[in-house]
Amino acid sequence: MTSHIAFIGLGNMGGPMAHNLLKHDFQVTVFDLNQNAVKVLTDQGAQAAGNAQAAAQQADVVITMLPSGEIVKSVYLGDDGLIQSVQKDTLLIDCSTIAAEDAREVIAAAHKHGVGMIDAPVSGGTAAAEAGTLTFICGGDDKDFNAAKPILSAMGKHIFHAGEAGAGQVAKICNNMLLAIHMIGTSEALNMGVAQGLDPAVMSEIMKASSGNNWSLQVYNPYPGVMPKVPASRDYQGGFMVELMNKDLGLSQKLAAQSKASTPLGALSAQLYQIHQNQGGSGLDFSSILQFLQAK
Repeated sequence: MTSHIAFIGLGNMGGPMAHNLLKHDFQVTVFDLNQNAVKVLTDQGAQAAGNAQAAAQQADVVITMLPSGEIVKSVYLGDDGLIQSVQKDTLLIDCSTIAAEDAREVIAAAHKHGVGMIDAPVSGGTAAAEAGTLTFICGGDDKDFNAAKPILSAMGKHIFHAGEAGAGQVAKICNNMLLAIHMIGTSEALNMGVAQGLDPAVMSEIMKASSGNNWSLQVYNPYPGVMPKVPASRDYQGGFMVELMNKDLGLSQKLAAQSKASTPLGALSAQLYQIHQNQGGSGLDFSSILQFLQAK
């Protein structure tokens, strides 16, 4: 069993993921620029490092969960990047959601240095991160994927090998575009039903038992008070921020252009979330798109 894991990036997703590794008796060293996030993990038994390089230096596995491709590249590449810092037998797992070409660039650099690496973006939201039931969507060599599975299993329930390097990112971007579309559609339907005097909880149960059923209704209802513990019932705090959904939708539209794939609903979703962000929704959970619709 791998004994020492470095975890870099302790946000709304990364923090609970690192906690689940501790629960499975892994030795975990953590680093994040947010010292409060670091303290939460050290209080749970993790070791703290002063920087990413120090965290990764003696690790068997390095996991990163970072907000953008530029940050991922800055952490891994260059003379002071992690690829240059780690031991040759270290396995690198990037769980960030970034452009497929960025993932391929970093993984190619790792392989050139003789280090194994996969891209392994996640799906399931903060509730799944906390419960250890995330879905991991992986891209990379069979050998590296198989080596990563026992570690990913401590944090997730479903682990898919989508294909070669970058394939995990392609699948995740497609998934998040669909997530945005059905969250907007769910919010529109609930908002219209409530405007006609229906109870949003009753309306949700009707749609869950009907052809409109979807993940947003099942586990992430956007209407406040319908479902406990989801961001909508916490003033849209925590969860997956609008600015991150915007990033992913931007990636989806770049991928659509590269693929010459028609994504009219994806394009419209990107426009709506961008307007929502511009009007002050940036730090709210993406289910707050319902608030945006109510303001119209």
